[in-house]
Amino acid sequence: MTVTAVEAPERPAHRDPNVLRWLGAYSASMVGDSIYFMALAWAAARTGSASGTGLVLAAGSIPRALLMLGGGVLADRIGPRRVVIGSDAARALLVLGLAATLFLTAPTVGVLVAVALLFGAVDALFLPAVGALPPRISTPGQLGRIQGLRGLAARGASIVGAPLGGFVVATGGPALAFAAAGVLFALSLPLLLSLRIRPLPEPAGGTAEAQGASADSGRTPNAWQDLVDGLRYIRRHPLLGPLMLVIALSELGFVGPLNLGMILLSDQRGWGAAGMGWIVAGFASGAAGSALLLAVRGRVPRAGLVMCLTALVGATGIAALAQVPSVALAAAAAAFVGLVGGLAAALCGALVQTTADPAYLGRVTSVSTFFTYALIPLSYPVTGAAIALWGTGPVYAVSAAVCATGGAAGLAFTALRRAELPR
Repeated sequence: MTVTAVEAPERPAHRDPNVLRWLGAYSASMVGDSIYFMALAWAAARTGSASGTGLVLAAGSIPRALLMLGGGVLADRIGPRRVVIGSDAARALLVLGLAATLFLTAPTVGVLVAVALLFGAVDALFLPAVGALPPRISTPGQLGRIQGLRGLAARGASIVGAPLGGFVVATGGPALAFAAAGVLFALSLPLLLSLRIRPLPEPAGGTAEAQGASADSGRTPNAWQDLVDGLRYIRRHPLLGPLMLVIALSELGFVGPLNLGMILLSDQRGWGAAGMGWIVAGFASGAAGSALLLAVRGRVPRAGLVMCLTALVGATGIAALAQVPSVALAAAAAAFVGLVGGLAAALCGALVQTTADPAYLGRVTSVSTFFTYALIPLSYPVTGAAIALWGTGPVYAVSAAVCATGGAAGLAFTALRRAELPR
């Protein structure tokens, strides 16, 4: 009698201790980030210089823009876990050192700018590596669920971190807030050290050019050629190239109106900080809802098609935000944008992680992260100037059109339109 081996069922990500350890470390880091930025803003304001405050808050974006792609190369070369552990340790030491300095002396613009630059440089290493880590701790079939869990952690960190940072600043000043952020960065280290890392699987396939690029990557002698090789791999890949185009256009149309634009819109309508808070809460609740949906379901059929359609539908919500007459309707519109936009972003991240050759995942993640965290924030001055010239309505309409163009561009590519997540 022949005995047929029965394959053990795949453990869901939300029940996998390895994934939960990563999620705990990621959550602690994200809450620490929120507290850090709150403390940095207040410490900069205490210097008494408006121009200096702006310089401090903008300084961190410069090294992120310059070094983000290099962070992806480093993650592929030495492994994402090592980069995440090293960067979190560096962030902890840097922020705790600043806390100790501020306990002894008043903040100065020079010290704060130096810390912001160093923190931004470390962030440029941390962000691509943390995005490349999920495929190394779970199976491909669970990556959609992990993206949902990651989205929940990010939204939870925003909801908890900002009020907690404000409370700590009010209680003990920026020095105590920096100390709290540093402790949270340090708390993530034992969890990261305990992660079990899966070996790199075989390349998933793709075009002959992509496979040839993968083979060439083993022969590149330096980091610059590794970076060029990674960019060439993305450009030649039938799915990753279109995905990067969708990410760039969607973020360009999304980030400015939903961040800087919301502040200016609330001010113009007389809704004040309280109204702004309700709108942000609406967006966060919608985004948390989409993350929860993906975390529970784990897989959305026709993921590429759904991603493009939700980007298109979300664009209508962006345009509507500038036209609604009340805070309640604006919060409802923001919740709608958060729901569909959050689902599109999570599916996009899952498709990136399941499609890319694992040997290239750090570089691929660094390109997608570059648009979100480094390049797009540089559009804030343009958004502000455009709203000052033409008002919120036309600027939101143009932003919605750009976001919709991203979804429409995705639909134009057959490989992306038919893309599926692994079962």
